[in-house]
Amino acid sequence: MADHQEAVGRGELAVVRADVDGIAVLGVRGEIDYQSVGVLTRAMPPDDPTTGPRVVVDLSGVTFMDSSGVNALVAAHHATRAVRGWLRLAGAHGPVLRTMQLVGLDAVAPCHPTVAEAIAA
Repeated sequence: MADHQEAVGRGELAVVRADVDGIAVLGVRGEIDYQSVGVLTRAMPPDDPTTGPRVVVDLSGVTFMDSSGVNALVAAHHATRAVRGWLRLAGAHGPVLRTMQLVGLDAVAPCHPTVAEAIAA
């Protein structure tokens, strides 16, 4: 299992990456906005056209997400699909889940209540 952690900015966004059975699980905590979104995008696995990345983003620790976060997740979804991988979201709640629903992100990338359910799907 490999871990990577980075924190930045006010609101302190932290992303911890773990590899679970070949799936990159990104645990995200804090606020995702235009100042901090780079932390999230840098934590995404590199494209591998031979296997395609499989990524679960755990949003259970995210307290705020603006359009920068939505755009980053949409871009990650398209990038993983382009190389035959997938992106799944887990644990979004409250205002973050509502934002995802309002913009239709939950219809683009599958959303699951827990990381375990996202991995098993």
